[in-house]
Amino acid sequence: MKKNLSRRNLLQLGTGVISAGVAVGVSSYLATPEPAIAQNNITPDAALKALLDGNDRFAKQKRRYKNQGSARLQEVAKGQKPFASILGCADSRVPAEIVFDQGLGDLFVCRVAGNLATPEEIGSLEYGSLVLGSKVIMILGHERCGAVDATVKGEEVPGKIGSLLAAIKPAVEKSQGQPGDKLENAVKANVLVQIETLKSSPVLAELIAANKLKIVGGYYDLDTGKVSLVS
Repeated sequence: MKKNLSRRNLLQLGTGVISAGVAVGVSSYLATPEPAIAQNNITPDAALKALLDGNDRFAKQKRRYKNQGSARLQEVAKGQKPFASILGCADSRVPAEIVFDQGLGDLFVCRVAGNLATPEEIGSLEYGSLVLGSKVIMILGHERCGAVDATVKGEEVPGKIGSLLAAIKPAVEKSQGQPGDKLENAVKANVLVQIETLKSSPVLAELIAANKLKIVGGYYDLDTGKVSLVS
C-alpha cells in the first residue's frame, strides 16, 4: 500500500477529490434556486445592496451565475417576484442581468436609448413595483452614451431618433457649466431628470411614501464594469 500511495499518486488523488467537490458544489447550487415567491420579501435598502453586491462581483470577475439553471427556469415559470427594476439604456454593452450578476426572475428590466422615463416605461415600472413587488428602481446611465453624446453635440439625426435627443436635451442644458467631463456630466444629469420624472408618478410616489420602494440613479463605467450611485 505504501508503494502505491506515492507522492505523485497522492497529488493526483487530491486533485481528483477537489475537482469532484467543486463540480458537486456548482451543480448543487444551480439545482437549488432561490424561491421565486420569496425573492422580493426584503426592504428597499436590502434590494439596493443586493444589486450593488452583484455588480461588485461582476466588476471583480467573481460572478456566481446564480439562478440561471433549469431548476430556476421551472421555478419562475410559475410566477415572478423580481426584487429590483432597472430602467437602462438600450446600449448592447450594458445588459442588466450580467452586470448585476443576477438570473431568471431577479430583475424587471426596461431598456430604451438614453434610459428615458417615457409614459410606456413609467407604466411598465409601475407594474413592476405595484403588482410584482419590486423594491428598488435604478435608472442606469452609462459612460460614453451615444444618445446623450449626440444631444450634447447637437447632431442632425434621421427618423424618430430625434425624439430621443429632444427628450434628453433638458438634462444636457442643466449640466452646462459644470466642471469636469461634459458628456459624463450630461449622462448623470439625465439620470437625475429621469428620477424626478419617475417620482412624479402617483403610483410610485405612494409606494415611496410607504417605504415600499426606493428610486436611485446609477452610472455604469464601460471600462471597469463598475456601477456608482448618482445623486
